[in-house]
Amino acid sequence: MNKLKALMLTSLMAVSSSVVLAGGMEISKNGSREVMDGPADKFTGDAKVEMLFSNKEPFAVNGGKVRFMPGARSNWHTHPAGQVLIVTDGQGWVQEEGKPKQVMNPGDVIWCPPGVKHWHGATDKTAVTHSAIQQFKEGKNVEWLEPVTDKQYLGK
Repeated sequence: MNKLKALMLTSLMAVSSSVVLAGGMEISKNGSREVMDGPADKFTGDAKVEMLFSNKEPFAVNGGKVRFMPGARSNWHTHPAGQVLIVTDGQGWVQEEGKPKQVMNPGDVIWCPPGVKHWHGATDKTAVTHSAIQQFKEGKNVEWLEPVTDKQYLGK
């Protein structure tokens, strides 16, 4: 009987992108999630967004993987409960309003406090990938603002 259960679970995992295990855990298999173009009203340039996990009770947080090609960046934005960025590949820039932009490299973890206006993205010559995790506050996790101008982006 245990062999039959194992065979059924293995078969289920092979055909499903999100597997719920007997204990209630879910496994979202790499390569099974939709990758979308970053919306033009929130990003400049070529950005790809892959939602990794969504806001599901009692877990009031979501996370996504974002890949920015050279020159791509987010609009200015804030987060009511803050944001964590975990850089996984490439090199990019992150900037808090009124401060110099900072280089971000693989392994870097950036904490952006609640309400701080900022942007992040690739450099003008290198792509960057990061995971972005943000908590919800009163049903909202981000406030999108105006695009980052080329002058702001390049720091001129």
